Amino acid sequence: MIHLPRDETKLMVAVHGWSGIVLGLLLYAVVLTGTAAVFAEEIGIWSAGHVETRSAFERPLDSAIRDLGARTPAQYHEGVDLFEIGDHNLGAFFHRHEKDAGGNLINRGIYYQLDKDGRVAKALNGTGEEIFGPRNDDALSSFLVDTHVRLHIPNPWGLLLTGILGLAMLVAAISGLLIHRHLFKDIFTLRRNASPVLIDRDRHSVAGTWSLPFAFILAFTGSFFSFFGTVGVPIVAMAAFGGDVQALNETVFGNPGKPDPRPAAIGNLDRIAADAFRRTGEVPTFVQIENFGRADAKVTSFHHPKSGDLAPVTLLYDGATARFDRVKPTIGTRPSAGGTLAAIMAPMHFGNFAGILSKAVWFALGFAMCYVTLTGLQLWLARRREGTRSLDWLDRTVSVVGFGLPFALVVTAAAFLIAMPLGSAIFWTPAAFLIASAIAILGGAVAPSRGAIDRALQLATGLVMIALPALRLLTGGPGWPVAMGAGQPMIAIMDMAFLFAGGWVLWGHFKQFRRTALRAPVLYPAE
Repeated sequence: MIHLPRDETKLMVAVHGWSGIVLGLLLYAVVLTGTAAVFAEEIGIWSAGHVETRSAFERPLDSAIRDLGARTPAQYHEGVDLFEIGDHNLGAFFHRHEKDAGGNLINRGIYYQLDKDGRVAKALNGTGEEIFGPRNDDALSSFLVDTHVRLHIPNPWGLLLTGILGLAMLVAAISGLLIHRHLFKDIFTLRRNASPVLIDRDRHSVAGTWSLPFAFILAFTGSFFSFFGTVGVPIVAMAAFGGDVQALNETVFGNPGKPDPRPAAIGNLDRIAADAFRRTGEVPTFVQIENFGRADAKVTSFHHPKSGDLAPVTLLYDGATARFDRVKPTIGTRPSAGGTLAAIMAPMHFGNFAGILSKAVWFALGFAMCYVTLTGLQLWLARRREGTRSLDWLDRTVSVVGFGLPFALVVTAAAFLIAMPLGSAIFWTPAAFLIASAIAILGGAVAPSRGAIDRALQLATGLVMIALPALRLLTGGPGWPVAMGAGQPMIAIMDMAFLFAGGWVLWGHFKQFRRTALRAPVLYPAE
């Protein structure tokens, strides 16, 4: 039980309410898209029909990277990034570090996209900002992630905004905890025969109380990621390195050693990948090569956490000999509490530390946070609806955003399924979102009541979700037998998830419609 003086309780109630109202709708958008982005990889597999299960790092890649090194100008051998793209194909970015006109550190080079046979399918020249972006086959998953990370607002302003939203969630979580006088009682209190407002308040309290630990984790880790590069790194660089961000990166994240610019062939990358898999039990998620083609070359292999661990694993190899050097901390050259804390930020935020199970838990908790945010806004408005300070415009806005955003997201998924085979998914994915959002806004403006807005958007969302599996098949996606035969059950699982979710939304809509019909007065003709 938490007991505060009456005046302090009233203050905490005001802080809790206004912290949600001022940024609540944006916070809801970030949390909802983040909840979907937990399964961004699985959504990418499902939407693009990817059935390949063998990682690019499990296939021979040494010869292909050597050939790329031979055809790439030496000025771009300072760094090489290797990563998976599309249906387990390989991407390779040969680059150098330089500063732009504003003094900001950027990477410039050549980005190669390889097919499964190691042949160059596409090559792009430019800075990282210019050449990296959504591809036709991952436009949907990229759209979800970018909406969650920065709301499609240019850097650094998008990251700063989502960081502020994370702090707002932290304030709401702390103030919500403090205003619970009977915390443990509130966890189990659900009055079924009370007024609709009290029932909604009980549900809000139960969902919010159970998800409080997750809210703290999500808010803290999200703010960390948003402010780390936009605020933290520049401040530390200014304080300790005279504003030189590259010097900071080399000291904190690099591999210090005596420079040796003598030419030397890169070590066998296939042997490095095999050894890294043997040591971690996981294929690399990312491989970084420093000083490609020099005697002081270093190869860093990044991996998901080992089974039962939270911290990702990073292995360091001698680039010229392919010899294992050591397990490398995320920050610094020696293990530290700060390095471990920084390392677990990403797994704790994205919930990918225990595979599909932890992702499912994070998705459920994220859905609960969406419910808490939306019902909190509705309860705040309900109290004023009963008085003289009715805010009909804000009431409608909450409904449009609360139910219109899920509608826009599923319409976006449908548009991607149609546009991807035509090669125009990069354009139509965001365009469909904007069109669906405009429809929701227009409907909210002309609808006779808030209830009509809610019901219409829920009905439309449920119908589109149920249609998605059939639409995927009609646009050339693999059927369940093909996907299961290729060892890719995620496609069938996602189909079933959309069917279940759409059916659940329609069932809720039907029950709400039935309750409304039963409460409606019966008019008899005058005799």
